[in-house]
This record gives sequence, C-alpha cells and structure tokens, in this order.
Amino acid sequence: GIRDFCLSRGLGDVYKRQAVSTQSTGSKRKAEEEMTAEPKKSKKEVTRDVLGITVNQHIAMAQLEHPTARGHFTQLLTEIIVAAKVVRNKVALAGIAEVIGEAGEKNVQGETVQILDELANNIMLRRLLHSGLIGILVSEENTDPVYPPEKYYDSEYCVAIDPLDGSSNIACNVPVGTIFGIWKRQSKEGKAPRSDALQSGRHMVCAGYVLYGPSSMLVYTTGTGVHGFTYDPSIGEFILTHPNMKFPEKCKCYSANESYWDWWQQGTRDFIHWVRESDSKTGRPFTARYVGSLVSDFHRNLLYGGVFMYPKDSKDPKFTSGKLRLLYECAPLSFIAENAGGKGSTGEENILDIVPSDIHQRVPLFIGNKREVEKAEEFLKNPSKS
Repeated sequence: GIRDFCLSRGLGDVYKRQAVSTQSTGSKRKAEEEMTAEPKKSKKEVTRDVLGITVNQHIAMAQLEHPTARGHFTQLLTEIIVAAKVVRNKVALAGIAEVIGEAGEKNVQGETVQILDELANNIMLRRLLHSGLIGILVSEENTDPVYPPEKYYDSEYCVAIDPLDGSSNIACNVPVGTIFGIWKRQSKEGKAPRSDALQSGRHMVCAGYVLYGPSSMLVYTTGTGVHGFTYDPSIGEFILTHPNMKFPEKCKCYSANESYWDWWQQGTRDFIHWVRESDSKTGRPFTARYVGSLVSDFHRNLLYGGVFMYPKDSKDPKFTSGKLRLLYECAPLSFIAENAGGKGSTGEENILDIVPSDIHQRVPLFIGNKREVEKAEEFLKNPSKS
C-alpha cells in the first residue's frame, strides 16, 4: 500500500530509501528488486493491453510462436481479410449501388442466386486464386472445385468458403456474413485432386467468419482460442475487441425454424419440448431467437449462450439428410464452436469427425453450448413414442 502510494505520486526514491534503511541486507535487496520490477497486472489489465491491436498485428504475433513458419498462412489469412473488407463495402452500399435482388439464375444448390452472392464470390475468387497460396478452392456458388492459374498449382492450402451467407436477407437489412475454412493440401505437388478438398474438420488449420451488420466483425480461430475483431471504418482495420471468446456457461436461447415442426423427427420435437419447459436449475425455458441467417444466429449464441438447430426434415424429398453444407458452413462454425467450449453435431455424430463424400454435401446441424447440443443428441437417440 505504501509502495503504491509513493509510486502514484512520483515518490519512488523516497519509498526506496525508507525501505532499504529499515531492513536487513536480504530484505534490502528484495526491496530494491521490488522497486525495479514491473508492477504485477491483473487479468483485466492484461486483457485491456491486447485490446486495440489490429488483426494483422494479432496474426503476426501468433506467427512468432512458430519460428519455422514461412509466412504463407499469415499471407493467406490476410488475403481473405482484404477480400472481406471489399465485400463489406459492397454490402453496406447495396441499396444505393442497386445490387439488391436476384441474378436470374440458380446455383448448384438449386437456390436463386442473389446479385450480391455473385459479386461476393467473384471478389473472393479473384483475390484468393491469384495469391499463389491456394491449390484448390470450394465455393457455395461453384458446382466444381475452382483452381488457380497453372503456375500456382503447387500451392499448399485448400479453402472452402460461403462468400455471402444469408444473402436473401440483405434487402431487409438483416446481418449476413462470409464463412471460411482452411486446410493444408494432402497431395504435395501439381494440380490438387478433388480429394484434397474432402477432408474432415479435424484437419482444419483455421476457420472464421465475417459478420456484416450494424458493425462488421471478424471472428477466427487457428485451434488455440477464438478471437473477435470489430471493423473500424475510420482507419479501415479490424480491431481486437473480443479476445478468447467462449460460450457462456448458461444457455439462454434456441434458434430454429419451427414452421418445420410437422416434418421433424420425433427426437427433434422432444428436444424443443424440453427447451420450452420451465426449470430454474437449467434456466429453462429458453428464449426463441431466430434470424434465418446462419452466421448471425451463431454469432449471437456465441456471445449470449444458445443453440442453433437446422435438423433433418421430411418436407422436401431432395433434402432429407439436412440442408446446410458441411464443408463451408457446418465444419468451419463447428471448429470455432469447439474452440470456444461449444460443439457442433448432426444430432448423431460430431460434425468435425465427418469426412465429406461430396464438396456440397448437406448435413443436419445442432451447434452452440455443448451441454444443450449433447442433450439434443440424447433425444434423437431415444425419441419418445408419441
């Protein structure tokens, strides 16, 4: 207390002389060391110290922990971020620039392509395929894998990306986003075979998303913590605002399109009954919160605690195994969820354990707080008879 009082008033020398004059030799040395040592910082103070650094600084700092790194991964992540900034500007000016609406064609999913879907996809492809870092790229908007110019065939990374998730909501100003996952190629050289893109989430080296909303935010993980960066348009940089993100211990809400109730499996309906029940110990009933934009729903649940679900349904015979895409939606978000203390599941198995059979494979998804996701798995495994 006396030491802090003296230091706060610039009286460090006074404290030092007083401490040294009243102690033994050993104690004198200790007092001198105390005066020259940096004051210990609380956990909150350490957190405040890292706030405000840019995402590029954050990536560069992480690279220093890997002395043999050549900087290729750092450069690739930077390329994705730059492309996302361009997409962010297009989304922000969508109404003024008259790029809202349908492009007049359907993608490989059979979905109507929005003008901004096409625009975001072209921005990502142009930037990434000419980076000299990607050997093969999978996009929601392209039927087949996309390859870089031949001179870049030996590049070591594979990227799967949903350029603009939730784009049908842009006209009503609902947040949308970009989702991406990065893997290392399994083949060593030449044109990457299709199998390089068909790796499980367990082999992912990075996953992230960029949310374009009232403020834009980048969230990513390389398997050692989840970090969030908010875009500052005044300087054109993503700034660290949410270090070491974790799902809150308590789940508060659930996100589901309940208009599919009649077509859901009994186990899914049982789970919804459970989240609606009143139970003070588990904080139920949970509040229903559903935007209909996957990245937006996931982001809210990551911050406040919740579980998002898009389960199997029998409404459309073409999509009985689920609707969301494994490679560029479910796997990247599940990788983020697991590193934030949560979980992603089909209701039967962990999303990250699935080896894709097709680049556009669809799966059911339950993702969010681990305890609630595992509860959904229990109900699906043992559905009620009614």
